[in-house]
Amino acid sequence: MQPADRLNRLPMYVFASLEARIRALQAEGVDVIRLDIGSPDLPPPDFIIEALYRSALNPDHHGYAGYSGTPALRQAIADTYAQRFGVTLDPASEVLPLIGSKEGIVNMALAWLDPGDLALVPDPGYPSYRMGAYLAGGEVYAVPLLAANDFLPDLEAIPNEVADRARLLWLNYPNNPTGAVAPLEFFERVVAFAHRHDLLVCHDAPYADIAFDSYRAPSLLQVPGAREVAVEFNSLSKSHNMAGWRVGMAVGNARAIAALLHIKSNVDSGIFRAIQDAAVAALTGDQSWLAERNAVYQQRRDMILATLDEVGLHARRPQAGLYIWPEVPPGYRAVEFADRLLRETGISITPGTAFGQYGEGYLRISLGQDTGRIKEALDRLSKFEF
Repeated sequence: MQPADRLNRLPMYVFASLEARIRALQAEGVDVIRLDIGSPDLPPPDFIIEALYRSALNPDHHGYAGYSGTPALRQAIADTYAQRFGVTLDPASEVLPLIGSKEGIVNMALAWLDPGDLALVPDPGYPSYRMGAYLAGGEVYAVPLLAANDFLPDLEAIPNEVADRARLLWLNYPNNPTGAVAPLEFFERVVAFAHRHDLLVCHDAPYADIAFDSYRAPSLLQVPGAREVAVEFNSLSKSHNMAGWRVGMAVGNARAIAALLHIKSNVDSGIFRAIQDAAVAALTGDQSWLAERNAVYQQRRDMILATLDEVGLHARRPQAGLYIWPEVPPGYRAVEFADRLLRETGISITPGTAFGQYGEGYLRISLGQDTGRIKEALDRLSKFEF
């Protein structure tokens, strides 16, 4: 007996492999401080947890909750987009709740790509963009995100024959892993590019509400004509500290949303009703706590940047997101430096190559760790000789 050949194109998910390595070190007594994974360490506010509890007490809320989400959740998502971005969505046809945005990202590839079809994928980028294409039997064209272009893809550098062949373009701003942000003018060029080459744009925007220094991230769907060619993915994982709850959304082009639902209805049975009710509370309740949460992340960002500067590791100051993207010190490759740092100090960070070949020369540091533990990690880093 043998597993499917498609697994030969699919490496083990990078953070699953890292988890195993860290568990082994911890078993040896190493105190590992995890600055590698983007999982918020802070809980959601009490009113969201209380909504979950109240709904879970209802004996009628433990059966199947439907494939396309409750009307209340779809409406809450549509209302959020109207209030936050000025984007009007039909909750019946342009909104689809997800079991976390990650499953939607992979299932979108299954819904839109046939074997041999081409996806344009940012490099460095979230691995699931590539993995979804591979699972669908598709091919991937890496679109470099370079510092010289502020980590935005140079769409005009994509050969016309490649762009014409492509069926899907992935984008992600505020960006993981680089921390870059995209102006609305860039999204206007993206929409024009998609119309010109007849392809679907999928914009992954889970970090839109983690922002610093008064920055406010735009939505791709704010651009006129975007809903004709685009779907935007979002998630409460990062925005509302609900990573383990697994609730996200896809919004935008009705045909693409219907195709995604077609796949999902054959793969999963929807989100637990109590989690959907809590998500409604999260989206419709008091949002003032987000500013306080972002202030905590901003403090951590500034602490890390100050220490990186002291030890000679250059990094841009991100305006949004959960990550800092410093350059690897001279004489090292990304994996080599991250491995040595983990072995000798117990600090776990992610080598940039975990996100693609153009991540070489960089490291990703997450803000999603207790502030006291970050201080301890920074103290260890300041004493580390490299």
